[in-house]
Amino acid sequence: MSDPAERYDLAALSRALAANGIATNGPLALVPLTGGQSNPTFRLEGADRPLVLRKKPDGHLLASAHAVDREFRIMRALHASDVPVPRMYFYSEDVTILGTPFYVMEFLAGRTFEDQALPGMTPAERHAIYSEMLRVISALHRVDYLALGLSDFGRPGNYVVRQIARWTRAYRESETVVIPAMDRLIDWLPAHAPDDTTTSIVHGDFRLDNLIFAPDEPRVIGVIDWELATLGSPIADFSYHCMSRHIPADVWRGIGGLDIAALGIPSEADYIAGYAAATGLRADANWDFYLAYNLFRMAAILQGIAKRAEDGTAAAENAVETGRKARPLADIGWDFAQKHTARSGN
Repeated sequence: MSDPAERYDLAALSRALAANGIATNGPLALVPLTGGQSNPTFRLEGADRPLVLRKKPDGHLLASAHAVDREFRIMRALHASDVPVPRMYFYSEDVTILGTPFYVMEFLAGRTFEDQALPGMTPAERHAIYSEMLRVISALHRVDYLALGLSDFGRPGNYVVRQIARWTRAYRESETVVIPAMDRLIDWLPAHAPDDTTTSIVHGDFRLDNLIFAPDEPRVIGVIDWELATLGSPIADFSYHCMSRHIPADVWRGIGGLDIAALGIPSEADYIAGYAAATGLRADANWDFYLAYNLFRMAAILQGIAKRAEDGTAAAENAVETGRKARPLADIGWDFAQKHTARSGN
């Protein structure tokens, strides 16, 4: 990635900060933050407080993708809830500044973890981290979205069917190779979607590395990366969060095949039971279907990353390698589709 100071109008950015009550105490600098395959994210230095700037990527984008405006809106609304999020400062559609719309938010000084096995921690520490993740996603699914003015943030009901259609279109638009399991799932999923009318705010990408923990305790201080948030099925959102338990550690960001009991990580059954106790929602019905759906959805997202890597517009340096994970995830998803068929008899 080239130097942001050469690509962007930092003087105009300084004026935008000032217009929103944020002073500068020196030259501005945009320092790329690691992680994030979708929307380029920077530590904004030179302002009177620690800030993060997140923008749409450059280049041709798939319809409805990279919705930084929706990210800004949902985090600003949730600041009044029990879900911890960074403070949002302002959103700008002025493309003359950075080339695409962007928003500025609070920088949270804390810990992030990518390896879900949490190496270096004790079993008790791991258990505490997973229990905190369960607490936060349960709190999210209990939020009264109507009270937060989010009645139009999505369409209640029929969420999974609409998502299957959305990610089928996205996959076809970004398809670079033939993945037989994706073709099978595209045919199978719509015919087996359960009648799920429960509606809540869904994060859409609720996983360990999208959470910022306090520096010295197992407490989430910020949930980030809300690009895929909408109104939808809380069970679909929760099962996505659990999906990594079924992805082998040597494939991509998974803990499948590890001795999670020895690690101190709660079992899936205990996790599902804890979610039900916190939300009143049963997540175990149609569990194999939801895992198949989420693995399909994740494979479609990764295929989009592969396409952006091919086009030269990917935000992360490891986009090519990440995009290659679409095939193994689709294969695992098809395995769960077959399990659902075997157990349900249809």
